Amino acid sequence: MNVHRPERLEEFRRLPAEDVARLVREAGPKVCVFPINGTRRWFMLEHSPGRLSRTQGEDFASAYLDMVTKRHIEVYRLLFEHGLDTLLTPAFGPDLMERGGGYMQMAAEGLAQLTNHPAFLDFYQAYDVRVRFYGDYHRFLDHTPYAYLCDLFARATEETSHHERCRLFFGLFAHDATETIAGIALRFYQAHGHLPNRREIVEAYYGEYVESVDLFIGFDRFSAFDMPLVATGSEDLYFTVNPSLYLDERQLRDILYDHLYLRRAEPDYVSMTADDWRLMRDFYRANHGMTQGVGLRRGNVWYPLPQVELPPGFAESVGETQ
Repeated sequence: MNVHRPERLEEFRRLPAEDVARLVREAGPKVCVFPINGTRRWFMLEHSPGRLSRTQGEDFASAYLDMVTKRHIEVYRLLFEHGLDTLLTPAFGPDLMERGGGYMQMAAEGLAQLTNHPAFLDFYQAYDVRVRFYGDYHRFLDHTPYAYLCDLFARATEETSHHERCRLFFGLFAHDATETIAGIALRFYQAHGHLPNRREIVEAYYGEYVESVDLFIGFDRFSAFDMPLVATGSEDLYFTVNPSLYLDERQLRDILYDHLYLRRAEPDYVSMTADDWRLMRDFYRANHGMTQGVGLRRGNVWYPLPQVELPPGFAESVGETQ
């Protein structure tokens, strides 16, 4: 049964989750890239008030992993329940290894939990989630104390391979796929005698075919990353002001409404009225010199600055944004 398209954002916010999911699916399969960043900030602010020491003990690490695991799963559920069937979540890169041995040990435990924690395993089963890991993690982890992670990733991939409803791809060291793709092309040519096409390269890199990215939900500085081969430049980019784990239902629905209904139209300058041109002129004049993505630094943390001012009467005149 089709759901009536809501005319306004407030109507979309009030819909049952299953109706939102139906609207999202009716628009076609959706690939969402959601790198979860700012987890330490979220944990310290919500569960461990006080100053973060450079040498935290086992109790801190255990509490951190427990709370972050629980919240990750809650966020993944929220996204899947709203009709997003494929998630790419860049999880780890070489820059994080520079934070020291203590952080790396805690991160390794967290990555292992993606494959063996009972809460994750129950989630994969209940939501019929097929799990895969992409990126150049073998090159960075093999011949290190963390090589065992690669075996865990392979096991989780195999154990969820029969799941059909949702797909969850964890990105590990996916910052530069150039050499990996070159190797894929070489091996394919040696086996088949001709170069692979785009679909065959994507399948080899991700383990199965992944459609082009539809939306990217980041946090902090405006930067889209770790989605090789499936970023085309046509994806919609969103950046939350709060750390990723603060994402809630209302915020996600605002993003989905914008993605489904507000960004799809192309301006028809011929049919625009004098009032339409006046509104555009007022908006650009009110925001002359403003740049989205600039910010300030406090305590060595970057914060975005508000950059958009709506001229008088503008919001009331643009009904589809309300």
